[in-house]
Amino acid sequence: MKSTAPSSVSPETHQPSQDKTGTHSQFSLLRERRFFPFFATQFLGNFNDNLYKNALVVLVTFSAASWTTMKPEVLTNLAAGVFMLPFFFFSATAGQLADKFDNARLAQWGKALEIVIIMLAALGFWLHSLPWLLTTLFLLGLQGSLFGTLKYSILPRHLQNHELVGGNALVEAGISVAILLGTLGGGLLAGLHSGIVWIVSICFALALSGFWASCRIPVTPAPMPELKISFNLLTETWRCIGFARRKHSVFLFILGVSWFWLYGTVLLAQFPVYTKTLLGGNESVVTLLLAVSCIGIGVGSLLCEKLSRRRGKPVEPGLVPIGALGMMIFGLDLAFAAPAQPSGMALSIVGVLQHSSTWRVLFDLAMVTGFGSLYCVPLYALIQQRSEAAYRARVIAGSNIINALFMIAGALTTAALLGLGYITIPTLFLCMALLHAGVMIYIFKVVPEFLVRSLIWLGLRTE
Repeated sequence: MKSTAPSSVSPETHQPSQDKTGTHSQFSLLRERRFFPFFATQFLGNFNDNLYKNALVVLVTFSAASWTTMKPEVLTNLAAGVFMLPFFFFSATAGQLADKFDNARLAQWGKALEIVIIMLAALGFWLHSLPWLLTTLFLLGLQGSLFGTLKYSILPRHLQNHELVGGNALVEAGISVAILLGTLGGGLLAGLHSGIVWIVSICFALALSGFWASCRIPVTPAPMPELKISFNLLTETWRCIGFARRKHSVFLFILGVSWFWLYGTVLLAQFPVYTKTLLGGNESVVTLLLAVSCIGIGVGSLLCEKLSRRRGKPVEPGLVPIGALGMMIFGLDLAFAAPAQPSGMALSIVGVLQHSSTWRVLFDLAMVTGFGSLYCVPLYALIQQRSEAAYRARVIAGSNIINALFMIAGALTTAALLGLGYITIPTLFLCMALLHAGVMIYIFKVVPEFLVRSLIWLGLRTE
């Protein structure tokens, strides 16, 4: 389908409804076609991915014997790695496509592919084949690698600079709500007697709805339609990383984002086993942990724009160290928050909430993810703002490649360490918090702008 929107969608031709003085609201973007259809497409896609992924992980974790002989803690980290692998191999191609073709049309192609993948997943469930289902998870990651590039390259072409933090915050908050709904739905459906039928039906309906929303995205002309696509994955992957490294500051922002995703992937991947072995909970408790994490991300993301406006900056780098510090403090506490003697039976949400240690775990998760948003959202906005428009999509693709490399390395290393019994999950959480502190010290030493802006934002230093 073709959109009937004007052919140009540059920020200069799509003015926001209010001025740049800080009186505009990020929520006003939800009423505008230059933002909402893409927001809805992204929301429905993340909802679908997480419903399928969480349903698969919960099914296998709590019914492992009927699916595989692998340990659940190995399988959950393996699933995270399988989903992220395409982001490493195919983001370079996605970046080229986003620079060469109309981004709205690419979104439609991606959603059509999602419909086909869900059909393949239905076949995998019918065959009761874990390898087939992991393959469809890989394909969803492949489709997601296209949207991962579109998500952060299309926004600067539709939004003004002063709208970037608000736009990114809404997207991140929307993703959090989508993850919340997807994990809730996936966990609940996985526990039903006929859950597989419901999982496939709802995933298919979401894919169709996402395709409809993608057809409403305004035309977004390509910045380099003359670009010749190269399908040499290794060469183009390295070339995209080269685009990401053209500006040293942008590359450091990307490394900061990649570390965030490694930390988050390692943390979230442990929830099923953490729930079963340490909290003594059932499938519904896994969903509770994920729900609290998603709420933290959503609230933190929406706060970013409000807090940035405190000093009148369209993008406030000073929030990054504050977010990083909060992640470290509450990440450390999370390592010691698990109960010393978990129950021997699988408790429901009501059962685990009777223990004070569970409330401590939930509070720490909310804080880690909330501060994580304060750390991550400004970094994404800075990458978009300071990248050259002509090759911004390939910079984003390079960012996605590095993100995927970090996450895959984290997932595989974690699976190996836990599978061989070298560390426990609480020890893993402790190590990640300490590593986070070291990474942040390095980044803030190399880019002193972050700490300077933090002091200004806190009122401890003048402009």
